[in-house]
Amino acid sequence: MRVLVVEDERRLALALRHGLTAQGFRVDVAHDGPSGLAQAMDHAYDVVVLDVMLPGLNGYRVCSRLRACGSDVGILMLTAKDGEWDEAEALDTGADDYLSKPFSFVVLVARLKALARRIGSRAPRRTVLGDLVIDSAARTCTRAGTTIPLTPREFAILDHLARRAGEAVSKREILDAIWDNALDSDPNTVEVHVSALRRKIDTPFGRAAVQTVRGAGYRLAADGG
Repeated sequence: MRVLVVEDERRLALALRHGLTAQGFRVDVAHDGPSGLAQAMDHAYDVVVLDVMLPGLNGYRVCSRLRACGSDVGILMLTAKDGEWDEAEALDTGADDYLSKPFSFVVLVARLKALARRIGSRAPRRTVLGDLVIDSAARTCTRAGTTIPLTPREFAILDHLARRAGEAVSKREILDAIWDNALDSDPNTVEVHVSALRRKIDTPFGRAAVQTVRGAGYRLAADGG
């Protein structure tokens, strides 16, 4: 899971980065509102941990601007202790969840995982790319009307690429999203599974939908276009 922490208290931000990385998260940090907003707009994060009190642009405004731009990234806002108004405004501006300072790190991790699951369920359940159809709910894949049997791992990779269709997705992002112990996994493992996926969904049909983007990872495109 890829997480952006936007927190101006540098000790807290560093502690969160170290702690979440140790838990297997991929973590970036920003220390003010404008840079946090820019990073959240420019990169694909699963969740943003967003402090309310930030220099340059407060957390409410960062949150509202992300939503105004159509971003559906998960947002967990850090509010003042017992700050009922902070919590209410956080939700009103588009945050998915909030946590009052000081907070338990164990609870933060649990909230992040729960939020990522909820955000994942928002994604389109059925993706159509040319004659390739991926049904996330039924966990089925068809090409030109032919059902293609995939292993659970192969389908998870295909589904992840489908949700980012047309975009380059790195091996590390795929590991973070699909493997339980991403930090201990070899990126070359992704290559093996992607090769097997191509042999099933592309080669027999004369297609090249699963494309290699040199230096960036893989991209799923309609009919190899």
